[in-house]
Amino acid sequence: MLVIDKPAGLAVHEGGQGGPSLRPMLDELRFGLPRPPELAHRLDRDTSGCLVLGRHRKALADLGALFAEGKIKKTYWALAVGTPNNAEIGEEGLIDKPLKKIDSRRGKMAIAKDNDKAGQPSQTRWKVLGRQDRIAWLELSPLTGRTHQLRVHLASLGCPILGDRIYGAGTADLLAPQLCLHARAVSVPIYKNKPAVSVEAQPPEHMREGLAGCGAK
Repeated sequence: MLVIDKPAGLAVHEGGQGGPSLRPMLDELRFGLPRPPELAHRLDRDTSGCLVLGRHRKALADLGALFAEGKIKKTYWALAVGTPNNAEIGEEGLIDKPLKKIDSRRGKMAIAKDNDKAGQPSQTRWKVLGRQDRIAWLELSPLTGRTHQLRVHLASLGCPILGDRIYGAGTADLLAPQLCLHARAVSVPIYKNKPAVSVEAQPPEHMREGLAGCGAK
Protein backbone atom coordinates (compact mmCIF):
# COMPACT_ATOMS: atom_id res chain seq x y z
CA MET A 1 0.00 0.00 0.00
CA LEU A 2 1.03 3.56 -0.71
CA VAL A 3 -0.75 6.71 0.51
CA ILE A 4 0.05 9.84 -1.46
CA ASP A 5 -0.92 13.50 -0.96
CA LYS A 6 -2.83 14.33 -4.14
CA PRO A 7 -2.80 18.03 -5.04
CA ALA A 8 -6.03 19.86 -5.85
CA GLY A 9 -6.64 20.23 -9.58
CA LEU A 10 -5.14 16.85 -10.52
CA ALA A 11 -7.62 14.24 -11.80
CA VAL A 12 -6.96 10.66 -10.70
CA HIS A 13 -7.59 9.37 -14.23
CA GLU A 14 -8.05 10.73 -17.73
CA GLY A 15 -11.43 12.26 -18.45
CA GLY A 16 -13.38 14.36 -20.89
CA GLN A 17 -12.39 17.62 -19.18
CA GLY A 18 -8.76 17.28 -20.22
CA GLY A 19 -5.87 18.55 -18.13
CA PRO A 20 -3.24 16.60 -16.17
CA SER A 21 -4.10 13.29 -14.50
CA LEU A 22 -2.41 11.05 -11.97
CA ARG A 23 -2.49 7.74 -13.86
CA PRO A 24 0.44 8.45 -16.24
CA MET A 25 2.56 9.32 -13.19
CA LEU A 26 1.99 6.05 -11.34
CA ASP A 27 4.86 4.28 -13.14
CA GLU A 28 7.24 6.44 -11.09
CA LEU A 29 5.87 4.81 -7.91
CA ARG A 30 6.74 1.16 -8.65
CA PHE A 31 9.71 1.16 -6.23
CA GLY A 32 11.11 -2.10 -7.61
CA LEU A 33 7.84 -3.89 -8.42
CA PRO A 34 7.15 -4.95 -12.03
CA ARG A 35 3.90 -2.99 -12.28
CA PRO A 36 2.82 0.47 -11.13
CA PRO A 37 0.36 0.79 -8.23
CA GLU A 38 -3.35 1.26 -8.88
CA LEU A 39 -6.05 3.36 -7.25
CA ALA A 40 -7.80 1.72 -4.29
CA HIS A 41 -10.41 4.53 -4.27
CA ARG A 42 -10.86 7.97 -5.83
CA LEU A 43 -10.81 11.66 -4.99
CA ASP A 44 -12.44 14.39 -7.05
CA ARG A 45 -10.14 16.42 -9.29
CA ASP A 46 -10.46 19.47 -7.02
CA THR A 47 -10.12 17.60 -3.71
CA SER A 48 -6.63 17.38 -2.20
CA GLY A 49 -5.14 14.98 0.32
CA CYS A 50 -4.78 11.32 1.22
CA LEU A 51 -5.21 8.90 -1.67
CA VAL A 52 -4.65 5.15 -1.15
CA LEU A 53 -2.93 3.02 -3.79
CA GLY A 54 -2.52 -0.75 -3.92
CA ARG A 55 0.92 -1.90 -5.07
CA HIS A 56 -0.20 -5.23 -6.56
CA ARG A 57 -3.37 -7.21 -7.29
CA LYS A 58 -3.69 -8.91 -3.91
CA ALA A 59 -3.26 -5.58 -2.13
CA LEU A 60 -5.92 -4.01 -4.34
CA ALA A 61 -8.31 -6.87 -3.57
CA ASP A 62 -7.67 -6.57 0.18
CA LEU A 63 -8.07 -2.79 0.12
CA GLY A 64 -11.21 -3.06 -2.00
CA ALA A 65 -12.75 -5.40 0.57
CA LEU A 66 -11.84 -3.06 3.44
CA PHE A 67 -13.40 -0.08 1.65
CA ALA A 68 -16.53 -2.09 0.77
CA GLU A 69 -16.93 -3.22 4.39
CA GLY A 70 -16.51 0.31 5.72
CA LYS A 71 -13.41 -0.58 7.73
CA ILE A 72 -11.25 2.22 6.35
CA LYS A 73 -11.79 5.49 8.20
CA LYS A 74 -11.57 8.65 6.07
CA THR A 75 -11.53 12.14 7.56
CA TYR A 76 -11.98 15.31 5.53
CA TRP A 77 -11.65 18.98 6.36
CA ALA A 78 -13.85 21.52 4.64
CA LEU A 79 -14.44 25.25 4.76
CA ALA A 80 -18.13 25.93 4.27
CA VAL A 81 -20.54 28.85 4.17
CA GLY A 82 -22.39 28.61 7.47
CA THR A 83 -22.87 25.32 9.35
CA PRO A 84 -25.46 22.53 9.36
CA ASN A 85 -28.45 23.74 11.40
CA ASN A 86 -26.42 26.87 12.31
CA ALA A 87 -24.66 24.74 14.91
CA GLU A 88 -22.51 26.22 17.63
CA ILE A 89 -18.83 25.27 17.80
CA GLY A 90 -18.35 21.64 18.83
CA GLU A 91 -21.75 20.40 17.68
CA GLU A 92 -21.94 17.44 15.38
CA GLY A 93 -24.46 15.33 13.54
CA LEU A 94 -25.28 12.87 10.78
CA ILE A 95 -26.52 13.65 7.28
CA ASP A 96 -28.52 10.67 6.01
CA LYS A 97 -29.80 11.48 2.53
CA PRO A 98 -29.78 9.15 -0.51
CA LEU A 99 -28.02 10.39 -3.65
CA LYS A 100 -28.62 9.79 -7.33
CA LYS A 101 -26.73 10.72 -10.49
CA ILE A 102 -28.37 13.38 -12.65
CA ASP A 103 -25.56 14.07 -15.15
CA SER A 104 -23.45 11.06 -16.16
CA ARG A 105 -21.03 13.17 -18.22
CA ARG A 106 -20.01 15.40 -15.31
CA GLY A 107 -20.85 12.90 -12.56
CA LYS A 108 -23.24 15.44 -11.04
CA MET A 109 -25.33 14.14 -8.15
CA ALA A 110 -28.47 15.25 -6.33
CA ILE A 111 -30.51 14.31 -3.27
CA ALA A 112 -33.00 11.59 -4.17
CA LYS A 113 -36.57 11.58 -2.88
CA ASP A 114 -37.52 8.82 -0.46
CA ASN A 115 -39.52 6.92 -3.08
CA ASP A 116 -36.92 7.28 -5.84
CA LYS A 117 -35.48 3.84 -6.62
CA ALA A 118 -32.44 5.47 -8.25
CA GLY A 119 -31.30 6.84 -4.89
CA GLN A 120 -28.35 5.18 -3.16
CA PRO A 121 -28.03 5.26 0.66
CA SER A 122 -25.51 7.93 1.69
CA GLN A 123 -24.39 9.00 5.17
CA THR A 124 -21.94 11.66 6.32
CA ARG A 125 -20.95 12.53 9.89
CA TRP A 126 -20.02 16.18 10.48
CA LYS A 127 -18.49 18.18 13.30
CA VAL A 128 -17.81 21.89 13.65
CA LEU A 129 -14.15 22.48 14.56
CA GLY A 130 -14.21 26.28 14.36
CA ARG A 131 -15.79 29.27 12.66
CA GLN A 132 -15.18 32.87 11.68
CA ASP A 133 -18.01 35.14 10.56
CA ARG A 134 -19.85 33.27 7.78
CA ILE A 135 -17.18 30.57 7.37
CA ALA A 136 -17.08 27.26 9.25
CA TRP A 137 -14.29 24.71 9.53
CA LEU A 138 -15.87 21.26 9.41
CA GLU A 139 -14.60 17.74 9.98
CA LEU A 140 -16.42 15.27 7.74
CA SER A 141 -16.46 11.47 7.91
CA PRO A 142 -18.22 9.74 5.01
CA LEU A 143 -19.80 6.44 6.01
CA THR A 144 -20.51 5.69 2.34
CA GLY A 145 -18.50 6.56 -0.74
CA ARG A 146 -20.81 8.16 -3.29
CA THR A 147 -19.57 10.55 -5.98
CA HIS A 148 -19.52 14.17 -4.69
CA GLN A 149 -21.18 12.95 -1.48
CA LEU A 150 -19.72 15.52 0.90
CA ARG A 151 -20.33 18.39 -1.49
CA VAL A 152 -23.96 17.49 -2.18
CA HIS A 153 -24.78 16.71 1.47
CA LEU A 154 -23.47 20.04 2.75
CA ALA A 155 -25.08 22.03 -0.07
CA SER A 156 -28.40 20.35 0.70
CA LEU A 157 -28.26 21.83 4.21
CA GLY A 158 -27.53 25.32 2.98
CA CYS A 159 -23.81 25.32 3.81
CA PRO A 160 -21.95 24.58 0.55
CA ILE A 161 -18.19 24.17 0.48
CA LEU A 162 -16.17 27.26 -0.46
CA GLY A 163 -15.04 27.26 -4.07
CA ASP A 164 -17.64 24.68 -5.18
CA ARG A 165 -18.65 25.81 -8.67
CA ILE A 166 -21.17 23.00 -9.12
CA TYR A 167 -23.09 22.77 -5.85
CA GLY A 168 -22.32 26.21 -4.46
CA ALA A 169 -22.77 28.34 -7.57
CA GLY A 170 -23.66 31.93 -6.80
CA THR A 171 -22.55 31.78 -3.17
CA ALA A 172 -19.70 29.48 -2.14
CA ASP A 173 -17.92 29.65 -5.50
CA LEU A 174 -17.45 33.40 -5.10
CA LEU A 175 -15.62 33.11 -1.77
CA ALA A 176 -12.62 30.99 -2.80
CA PRO A 177 -10.68 30.38 -6.04
CA GLN A 178 -10.57 26.61 -5.47
CA LEU A 179 -12.67 23.94 -3.78
CA CYS A 180 -11.89 23.96 -0.05
CA LEU A 181 -12.20 20.22 0.57
CA HIS A 182 -9.22 18.22 1.82
CA ALA A 183 -8.83 14.50 2.58
CA ARG A 184 -7.08 15.17 5.88
CA ALA A 185 -6.50 11.62 7.14
CA VAL A 186 -7.03 7.95 6.41
CA SER A 187 -6.75 4.94 8.72
CA VAL A 188 -6.32 1.52 7.08
CA PRO A 189 -6.35 -1.79 9.04
CA ILE A 190 -4.21 -3.47 6.39
CA TYR A 191 -2.61 -5.95 8.83
CA LYS A 192 -4.83 -8.33 10.79
CA ASN A 193 -2.86 -8.38 14.05
CA LYS A 194 -1.40 -4.87 14.03
CA PRO A 195 -2.81 -1.38 14.60
CA ALA A 196 -4.28 0.38 11.60
CA VAL A 197 -1.91 2.41 9.43
CA SER A 198 -2.89 6.06 9.91
CA VAL A 199 -1.72 8.85 7.61
CA GLU A 200 -2.36 12.61 7.59
CA ALA A 201 -1.90 15.18 4.84
CA GLN A 202 -1.29 18.85 5.57
CA PRO A 203 -3.93 21.27 4.20
CA PRO A 204 -3.24 22.81 0.79
CA GLU A 205 -2.05 26.39 0.49
CA HIS A 206 -5.41 27.76 -0.67
CA MET A 207 -7.15 26.57 2.53
CA ARG A 208 -4.61 27.61 5.15
CA GLU A 209 -5.67 31.22 5.64
CA GLY A 210 -9.32 30.23 6.06
CA LEU A 211 -8.46 27.42 8.46
CA ALA A 212 -6.27 29.73 10.54
CA GLY A 213 -9.08 32.25 10.72
CA CYS A 214 -11.33 29.51 12.11
CA GLY A 215 -8.80 28.56 14.79
CA ALA A 216 -6.67 25.86 13.16
CA LYS A 217 -3.03 25.77 14.23
